[in-house]
Amino acid sequence: MIINALNGLVYGSLLFVLASGLVLVYGLRQVVNFAHGALYMLGAYVGYSVTMHAGFLPGVIAAGAALAVVGVLLDVVVFRKLADRDPLVTVLVTFGVMLIIEDVVRTVWGTQNYAIDPPAALSGVVEIAGAPFPVYRLFIVAASAVMVGGLVVWLRYTRSGLWVRAASHSPTVAAMCGVRTNLLGPLVVGLGAAFAGVAGIVAAPFLSLNPTMGAEILVLSFVVTVIGGLSSFGGAFISAMILGQVQAFGIVYVPEMAALLPFLLMALVLVARPQGLLGKKE
Repeated sequence: MIINALNGLVYGSLLFVLASGLVLVYGLRQVVNFAHGALYMLGAYVGYSVTMHAGFLPGVIAAGAALAVVGVLLDVVVFRKLADRDPLVTVLVTFGVMLIIEDVVRTVWGTQNYAIDPPAALSGVVEIAGAPFPVYRLFIVAASAVMVGGLVVWLRYTRSGLWVRAASHSPTVAAMCGVRTNLLGPLVVGLGAAFAGVAGIVAAPFLSLNPTMGAEILVLSFVVTVIGGLSSFGGAFISAMILGQVQAFGIVYVPEMAALLPFLLMALVLVARPQGLLGKKE
């Protein structure tokens, strides 16, 4: 049971990193980014290509840097022009971006599955509660904690983080106070995309690479943000941890319903609290 709980923690940590990017972008741009899963997938493939030639750490750095650039371009070319547009337009455009990225991945890397071995230093196992547990899975938890912890410190204790929080509450008021909101957009979307890219390559030794991996993780990431509240990091954390455990124990005890459990949980939360666990009423 402890091993199942740890597996849930690993999966929940990965979901929280992805959901953090979604929450960050939605908070500032008010854009529900359906391309987020494709950015995760693209980061995994970019990191895979670099890892095969230069090693795992350069692959992680390359994935984060490349996706940060993609995120900045996405904000300048797409998100900025979607400001104040109908939400349905936003959904359609970002869905189209997702399809474009998936086609690029299929063209460049093909449709076959790829796998990355964990780095030698992280390839062993440790004994927990009398059972072996991969060291690399513990690394995923630690890496996720460092990434999200760094994000929280930046948002709470730096001037630029303060500007981002102010602009998320009211871009108009923030602009009137001298905050250059047009510069914050590329920064925030680039950071959210970088999170997705790093999550993709970090998850690669844990999950295989294939052209559908982005769509699969995107659905669960949205479930996390909806359950937690669209603009709440705290809600996303609680939701990701719960969902990770639901997935881990569901696969073991009710495998025939495991794929349905996250959506049942989301439906129950929305019936009881439509704005999510820590979301605010409009």
